[in-house]
Amino acid sequence: MTAPFLTALKRISTPKGDVLHGMKASDAGYESFGEAYFSQVFSGDTKGWKRHLRMTLNLVCVAGAIRVMVRDGDGRMVLDTQLSPDAPDLYNRLTVPPGYFVAFQGVAPHTSTLLNVASIPHDPDEAETRPLDAFGDVP
Repeated sequence: MTAPFLTALKRISTPKGDVLHGMKASDAGYESFGEAYFSQVFSGDTKGWKRHLRMTLNLVCVAGAIRVMVRDGDGRMVLDTQLSPDAPDLYNRLTVPPGYFVAFQGVAPHTSTLLNVASIPHDPDEAETRPLDAFGDVP
C-alpha cells in the first residue's frame, strides 16, 4: 500500500493578490478526477475517522489551519500534520491513498476549509467511518 505523502505547493505573489497552486494532472498523487469538494470544520472541532476503500484524497487547506491525522488499517498513526495557506511551510497538499483512516481538526481561531480533489465521485458505499475514540485517544 502506498503511504500518504505531502507535496509543497507554490504560492506566486502578485500585486493584487497571490495565486496559490492546488493540483495539476501532472502532479504526484493525481490519479483521475472524480470531484472536488470543500469541507468546513469549526475551531477546536474534529471530523473523522473515515477510511475510503477506493478514493484517493488530495487535501488542501484553503482557509484557516487544519490538523490532519492519518492512521493505517491497524490504527497506527502514520502522519500527523498541519495544513494552512497562511504559513509558507504549511501550504502543502496531502495525498492519502485508499485504505487509511483520516481525521481533521480546525486549529485556527475561526472556521477552516479543506478542499479534496478526489479521484472518484462521492460514493457512500466505498467509505467506512469510526467514532473519534475508536483508536483509544480522541484527537
